[in-house]
Amino acid sequence: MDLRVALIGYGTGGAVFHAPLISSAAGLRLAAVVTGDPARQDAVRERYPDTRVLDGADRLWGVTGAYDLVVITAPNRHHVPLARTALTSGMPVVVDKPVAASAADARSLAALSAVRGLPVVPFHNRRWDGDFRTVQRLVTSGALGGIRRFESRFERWRPEVRAGWKESGDPRDAGGILYDLGSHLIDQAITLFGRPAAVYAEIDTRRPGAAAPDDVFLALTHADGVRSHLWMSAAAAQLGPRFRVLGGRASYTVSGMDVQEESLRAGMTPRDPGYGTAPAAAYGRVGTPGDDRPEPTDPGAYQDFYAAVAAALRGEGPPPVTLADAITGLEVIEAAARSARDRTVVEL
Repeated sequence: MDLRVALIGYGTGGAVFHAPLISSAAGLRLAAVVTGDPARQDAVRERYPDTRVLDGADRLWGVTGAYDLVVITAPNRHHVPLARTALTSGMPVVVDKPVAASAADARSLAALSAVRGLPVVPFHNRRWDGDFRTVQRLVTSGALGGIRRFESRFERWRPEVRAGWKESGDPRDAGGILYDLGSHLIDQAITLFGRPAAVYAEIDTRRPGAAAPDDVFLALTHADGVRSHLWMSAAAAQLGPRFRVLGGRASYTVSGMDVQEESLRAGMTPRDPGYGTAPAAAYGRVGTPGDDRPEPTDPGAYQDFYAAVAAALRGEGPPPVTLADAITGLEVIEAAARSARDRTVVEL
């Protein structure tokens, strides 16, 4: 029998990412969507006619045994309260990034998860980007030699500040680009090279009228000496390469973004032919100056996240992302804030 999933939130995260991925995953069924917005309610009914539409999360908690998993993609300040309520109601949880606005809140969630014996799985979907999967393959295979520096960028040109909680300066909203895009970049660096030993940061608010950071650089030093240099910006009038990985034998450079978000926005799902496949023109290059070659990009596979969640809930494997990794990411974000404030390197 399919596991019944209740999705809380149907903004961009719910409509573009979670709902299509859940509804495409073998062994999962999108049983309910919670949204109080009438237009979004209509959108759910049109695309998922067999899915219940609920106008509030309180409708979930009083129905014992109705759902097997709760997915939370509400605004950041609601992540921990909703996750705590789900756990105390006996349901495991997937929580969009960032899991919490602070590492302390995430640790409290981990403690409750342990007490209840129910997993909390962070939705760090960018581990399944095709370009990152290519980086991971090249790094782990030794094709580049010993890695010396890992460069990663999420840059955008959005000179006008957009209304909404993601631009909020209220710490409870975990707004700004460090929490939004930085959560992904930090998680990818941790996935490759483990918990960093030291953090240096430059955090700026560049755009007129912006209340939260919109231009950030992080330098992470990992235990084995690898340095991760991470850039995230909403104020980049020209974009740098997505990844540049410098090894002792060769390097890999790729530009552009993983194709999955664009495909999902266009209405595709992982069940459609060609989903997650980058065109040859977007391939990166591997080699040294004057001696490099195109490197085919591995297919993107966000669907693997929910397949692994389903397997974990059935006792057939570990969760695809651990809450411990998300806590480490939040510790890096908090160390970055101290580094930028004090203009120093912060040891973890």
